Amino acid sequence: QAQLEEFGGGSAEIGGSLRLSCVASPVTYGAGCLAWFRQAPGKERERAAAIRVRDGTTFYSDSVKGRFKISRDHAQKAMYLQMNNLKPEDTATYYCAAERRGFCLSGIDDYYSWGQGTLVTVSP
Repeated sequence: QAQLEEFGGGSAEIGGSLRLSCVASPVTYGAGCLAWFRQAPGKERERAAAIRVRDGTTFYSDSVKGRFKISRDHAQKAMYLQMNNLKPEDTATYYCAAERRGFCLSGIDDYYSWGQGTLVTVSP
């Protein structure tokens, strides 16, 4: 079983919505923090949102705050990203990632496990 696997990417219109899912292995879900990173063509990978598994504290980048919502489900060992009011600049490959210590830092080097990614495309 892959440690992290993403589902739910696809195409949406500007202003539309998509919901991403990330299913984790039991050990990986027990990590301190789970996050969604994204990487647009020609750009660096950036963290869009994160959630501390223990207490559900959430973190968002300024570019998605107010439009995206991250959540987790203990029973399903899953994490979700509800993306609303999508913009063309949200077009990217989205990755889920796990970090052990629960600090939910924003640097990619702080995360030890990554999914394969799922593509989100936003167009008129």
